[in-house]
Amino acid sequence: MAAVRIAPRLRSLPLLLPGPDAAATAAAVHRSCSSCGGSLAALAPARLRAMSSSSSSSSVSPSPYTTLVGRVSCEREIKKSKFIAIAAPVPDERAAMSFLNEVSDPRATHNCWAYKLGEQFRYNDDGEPSSTAGKPIYSAIISSGIDMVMVVVIRYFGGIKLGTGGLVRAYGGVASECLKDAPTCLVKPKARVGMEVPFDLLGTVYHQLQHYQAEDIKQDYDTGKDGTVMVMFKLEYEKIENLGNAVNSACSRKIELLL
Repeated sequence: MAAVRIAPRLRSLPLLLPGPDAAATAAAVHRSCSSCGGSLAALAPARLRAMSSSSSSSSVSPSPYTTLVGRVSCEREIKKSKFIAIAAPVPDERAAMSFLNEVSDPRATHNCWAYKLGEQFRYNDDGEPSSTAGKPIYSAIISSGIDMVMVVVIRYFGGIKLGTGGLVRAYGGVASECLKDAPTCLVKPKARVGMEVPFDLLGTVYHQLQHYQAEDIKQDYDTGKDGTVMVMFKLEYEKIENLGNAVNSACSRKIELLL
């Protein structure tokens, strides 16, 4: 389900909470913006998809996932080699690589790592025998049930070789220990949603937005339609369909949600 994408030339105005004179206030702001360039009506149809109240968002919405609350670490010594595992939540590959650059120690013998970003994953042995370091770290992530996370295991060689089996157990074990009791949270993905609202229905719509805990609410009056404002906000995917039904019922008319 794509997020609402507003062309950069559009001008977002400060949020005005509707009150008894919401329609008059909105009309005044609309008149003051008559010189603004661009229009929401000019957006390519492919960028916006209208979702009627009867459509289901569950078939395309991303599922909630469990991730770390913050950075955690764990240290173990195995046959004189020191292993330090450091894990952190990461939103994307760029953040994962930034985290790797931050925590890697160039003085260490190896900086091995793995990350999982939904269906996307990578791991690296950093000079250890193939599949003896990165892959066991990734397996530990899978076993933990944690997503959107990266784990880096730093090894300082102590002079005793562990063998392939010993390396697998060492890297996988310290990664598992690091994640085992780490504080986690459930994340419910959110979509950027928009709806074109007549001025006289702003109060009704805002009541529903507050009830469904919409976030980052903004307004744009340059819709190309008189008496209408584009209201944009973030909302959990699983609430979108119910919000659409509630808005249509409260307004006694169909107001499409643009995703």
